[in-house]
Amino acid sequence: MTLATTSNHSPLIIDVAGTELSDADRHRVTNPLVGGVIHFARNWRDRAQMAALNAELKALRPDLLICVDHEGGRVQRFRTDGFTRLPSMRALGELWMRDAMRATQAATATGQVLAAELRACGIDFSFAPVLDLDYGGSSVIGDRSFHRDPRVVALLAKSVMHGMLQMGMRHCGKHFPGHGFVTADSHVDIPVDRRSLKAILADDARPYDWLAGTLTAVMPAHVIYPKVDKRPAGFSSRWLKEILRSRLSFDGAIFSDDLSMEAGRYIDGELLSYADAALAALDAGCDLAMLCNQSIGDGRPLDELLDRFAVAAKAGRWQADAKSEMRRRALLPETPSTDWNAMVESEGYKGARQVLAKARLASPAGD
Repeated sequence: MTLATTSNHSPLIIDVAGTELSDADRHRVTNPLVGGVIHFARNWRDRAQMAALNAELKALRPDLLICVDHEGGRVQRFRTDGFTRLPSMRALGELWMRDAMRATQAATATGQVLAAELRACGIDFSFAPVLDLDYGGSSVIGDRSFHRDPRVVALLAKSVMHGMLQMGMRHCGKHFPGHGFVTADSHVDIPVDRRSLKAILADDARPYDWLAGTLTAVMPAHVIYPKVDKRPAGFSSRWLKEILRSRLSFDGAIFSDDLSMEAGRYIDGELLSYADAALAALDAGCDLAMLCNQSIGDGRPLDELLDRFAVAAKAGRWQADAKSEMRRRALLPETPSTDWNAMVESEGYKGARQVLAKARLASPAGD
């Protein structure tokens, strides 16, 4: 098999069905259009199994980006066999209101523990932290948000990001330009935020402005902002190219959110196929298009995505982008991961765990 090169571009992020790779999984991840795999709780049994799964993925594709949604709080995929129960981001925001400097220290420690434990199991990248503001009405965001104040969000997020980087992991701010104001859940609905561009840039999008030179990746929201564009942000060249890239000067990787979500394929009044949605996201300015939870069962949606994407490429509907491929590869760790026992004994990890224990923000390692 020939590995994808920067001239080929591997723009698709997919999932695998279980705790071990099937022949179908192996076939898909060796497709040069696939640039990454995202894991879920169903892919986890214990540390040894997860490490073996990721080792096999890397043996098949050394350049594959292995990802997970592992933020802390209620969005933490791995919770047992030694993994620390990390605090929600709201808990860090609440600590900020009592002791701002202690909160930044705890946020850095959260990022360190999060990244160290994942990397010790062969995970390259986590879609964290959330930069959405906490307006109090969004059930899907809720305690995943640090705070209502964008200044607090930006500073605590920067601390989490710094901790992750210290342990060799890049980070992803989400959900640009902001998902916290709307109450609808984009997993099952199509949220609409009717505020003006000026209002959004002055509030929800401020963390992206302040952190544009620090963030390594951004994920846009499956939210429509009709006063800016009729399309959801993840399919809007105005949001991604004009505002995020040009106005805010962000030059890292842009991931689509999950294209299997209800709002993830509903564009211009039409429900698109997965392939057409992926093409639309990339055309709008995403570097990587993600389709989750479609390997379960016969996996036909993933196979159709890969087949139709290849046909579209041959027909000229999509062209490889060397710069996008460079951004994807820039998210891969630069140093080898440390095995679990060595990680647990490292001074940086032990110090971070102590900080969280002292702040009473993390539960002991899971059984």
